[in-house]
Amino acid sequence: MNKTIRRASVFALLLVFALLVRATWVQFYEGRALADDKNNRRNAIETYAEPLGNIIVAGESVTGSARTKGGDLAYKRTYKNGPLYAAVTGYASQAYAPTQLEGIYEDLLSGTDNRLKTVMDTVTNERADPGNVVTTIDPAVQKAAYEALGDKKGGAVAIDPKTGRILAAVSTPSYDPTALTDANTAGEAWKKLTKDPDKPLTNRALRQPLPPGSTFKLVVAAAALEDGLYASVDERTDSPDPYPLPGTSRNLTNENPDAPCEDASIRVGLQYSCNNVFAKMAVDLGEDKVRAMAEKFGFNDEEQDVPVRAYTSVYPSDMYASETALTGIGQFDVTATPLQMAMVSAALANGGELVSPHMVEQITDSGGDVLRDYGDEADTRRIVSSSTAEQLQSAMQKVVDEGTGSNAQIPGATVGGKTGTAQHGENNSKTPYAWFTSYAKSGTTGKEVAVAVMVEQSDAARSEVSGNGLAAPVAKAAMEAALKD
Repeated sequence: MNKTIRRASVFALLLVFALLVRATWVQFYEGRALADDKNNRRNAIETYAEPLGNIIVAGESVTGSARTKGGDLAYKRTYKNGPLYAAVTGYASQAYAPTQLEGIYEDLLSGTDNRLKTVMDTVTNERADPGNVVTTIDPAVQKAAYEALGDKKGGAVAIDPKTGRILAAVSTPSYDPTALTDANTAGEAWKKLTKDPDKPLTNRALRQPLPPGSTFKLVVAAAALEDGLYASVDERTDSPDPYPLPGTSRNLTNENPDAPCEDASIRVGLQYSCNNVFAKMAVDLGEDKVRAMAEKFGFNDEEQDVPVRAYTSVYPSDMYASETALTGIGQFDVTATPLQMAMVSAALANGGELVSPHMVEQITDSGGDVLRDYGDEADTRRIVSSSTAEQLQSAMQKVVDEGTGSNAQIPGATVGGKTGTAQHGENNSKTPYAWFTSYAKSGTTGKEVAVAVMVEQSDAARSEVSGNGLAAPVAKAAMEAALKD
């Protein structure tokens, strides 16, 4: 064999080897990437070849599947009372990536989760029967909060303090997920929803952190009692009224100039929502101690999963003393979701212990066998001492019985709460946010609930915007529903 033929043979062998390497690469590496690509039509065809599993509320499916007419997608998702549960379910769409519980449990609901496979499924490589998601949502509480919010723009969360079960997660204005399920009509619905200035696709219960206003005073009070700055909620504080913000020429005043806020105790300070008391308290504690307490409640947690990932509620750092003072009243750069403020009330109502909030109780296979029980996995951590919790419970009751939260009173139940009205816009130029966080305990059934409500916008006149006027009635409706037999 001459040199030319030998070289040509070696070159040909190298080309064959290169083709084999490339084919192997495509089959075993790029093949998986292509199969998993969201734009791969075959994935949608496979997902919607059979009915999906369901999301369950109180033993009833709030989702379903319907046969399509024509096309290569055999089924599409349907929803019962879609707008009511949209903040919980999210949507499963033939055209867009799924969200909320639909997205988190996409594999389970489509039958592709390996935990669903039987031995025969593995042998035949067939898709398993889909599983179901059993939520903790109480339909009565969900409906009460949703209807009470009405045409207001806002969010509400209700939690069972003893178990961490989320009984309601409501966001308004809502939308009907059914409008997004069919690939033929989803595009037009998507354009309408995304262009809506009220942003109905935003989950305001879990994913819209805003300044919490005076509801944050509960966190500052907890820090002061735990630190020993004040021995009890009835000890008088050192709080001039008005309070000169450190390093500035500005005085911090109170909404009610006639309120007895000068040197007021924590109890009186909460009852009348005295800004001077808690701004001064935050400065006396220092930002590090306030932040430490806020983080114990859940602020600055970037992985707050319920199991939907909630947006982070923030307590800032590296502040001037005047800015720390403003954080004491839930302003400056403090932000919170309704979920976060419900967690604050839940921990205080539960004797200072916070049970991790969760929206899903169990996931099951098609036959109802439990694959995972989230209720058994819920962890409990102590946030404040039982003494601090009891004192703040008592002070919150004073807010509802004789203070700024009177609209949350429920006959036959013990109710504690805290109102908040957070400034919005430069120099408070826009309509303020109205907040209310609370707990209630039935005197007859023994049931308990913690609720937080945020009203971002309403038709009320600016002068009528308040936590008691707008948010407390929503919390009351949810609490009443939760406490019923």
